[in-house]
Amino acid sequence: MFCKYCGKESETEVCEECKKSHTEETINVEATRVESNNSNSASSTSTQKSKIAAGLLGIFLGSLGIHNFYLGYTGKAVAQLLLTLIGWVACGMGPAAAAIWGLIEGILLLTGSIDKDADGNPLKD
Repeated sequence: MFCKYCGKESETEVCEECKKSHTEETINVEATRVESNNSNSASSTSTQKSKIAAGLLGIFLGSLGIHNFYLGYTGKAVAQLLLTLIGWVACGMGPAAAAIWGLIEGILLLTGSIDKDADGNPLKD
């Protein structure tokens, strides 16, 4: 068992580390960890991203990858941003391709085909 006061493992009635008695009150550290993990998962649902905001960002600023940054897909977002920025210099087709890509993703977000962010949390309406 673990000492309630200092968290060190102790087999005696008095903790060798903090010298406090814990004959009746000991805690299981693993149970405490499970409780804290459950409270963390509950708080992550309160920060759901908006499906409408992501869809509109995709339609209007999709060539810059803003909607993917918003949803946490940084790899895709950087790819869209680089395609737009480098595409202007290369041949001018990059921004058009990134804009079409963003438009399609924006529509998919608004229709509900894409319904989770990068962490797997569902998007709210």
